[in-house]
Amino acid sequence: MDPSELDGESRKINKPKYSKFTQQELPACKPLLTPGIVITAFSLIGVLFVPIGIASLFASQKIVELVDRYDISCVPVDDKIGFIQNSNIDKTCTVNLTVPKYMKSPIHVYYQISNFYQNHRRYVKSRNDKQLLYKNVHLGIECDPESHAAGGAPIVPCGLVAWSLFNDTYTVKVNGETVKVNKKDIAWKSDKNNKFGNDIYPSNFQKGSLIGGAKLNESIPLSEQEDLIVWMRTAALPTFRKLYGRIEKDIMANDNITVVIQNNYNTYSIGGSKAVVLSTASWIGGRNNFIGIAYLTVGGLCLSLALGFTVLYMVKRRTLGDPVCLSWNRDE
Repeated sequence: MDPSELDGESRKINKPKYSKFTQQELPACKPLLTPGIVITAFSLIGVLFVPIGIASLFASQKIVELVDRYDISCVPVDDKIGFIQNSNIDKTCTVNLTVPKYMKSPIHVYYQISNFYQNHRRYVKSRNDKQLLYKNVHLGIECDPESHAAGGAPIVPCGLVAWSLFNDTYTVKVNGETVKVNKKDIAWKSDKNNKFGNDIYPSNFQKGSLIGGAKLNESIPLSEQEDLIVWMRTAALPTFRKLYGRIEKDIMANDNITVVIQNNYNTYSIGGSKAVVLSTASWIGGRNNFIGIAYLTVGGLCLSLALGFTVLYMVKRRTLGDPVCLSWNRDE
């Protein structure tokens, strides 16, 4: 058989069945970007974005936020690493804050850590999500070196993420009176219900020679250990805040807040810092001027472009092409 005939038959076999989808002949929107449409689009974006930006910036400015870094002031000696690693030393310290403006409840209490790379690949992978949800899960090497205790029994929860759980504690006093910091419902509901089992209990946790952070109550299931759940939602950036609890009481302007801190967590070995944050919230969340500034910038830029195109179009008008001449409008 002639090779050309073979090629022809091969092409017929491989030829796809005709359809408008495979041949890209489906109806499509092909707008003509005339000056009127471009000016209208930029104007609409500007008119929409500028009010959103103003509202976001206004809401952000109304938020009252108190931040106090305490990792330096809470260690009275030069050898900070030796101090924090010595379990025989009392690490209690106090931070005094004055409220500049009225703080409406709920007031969120955060801990802020810097220079801590929770997004490091090996750190992020050092966990077993199935173990957090199910019983009798076989552990591989993913949790090493915090996978098994000295006797070979599995550590629950395993891995470096859980092992490094934040363990500083805060007691808040307003004008000398202790106020309750509510630590219930501080974790995402989806995490509690879908990622941590209500019949999985901690075992062999923080029982090795090197303690990484907080210990867990072995009588409480993982789904109710909300400090752990919050910590194990790893941060994307080296400076991050995590929710410690909420104060469900209004605090008036000029009130004195005293935070009694148990300074246990070792950020000194990594050159990190720690701070306690008290903040109100609004419909936009915590204080974040960037969102409002971004909306105002984009909206203002669009309005400027709309005005510039309008002036240019009126001053230097030119005849537009006939849409009938476009390829998809021609009769074949």
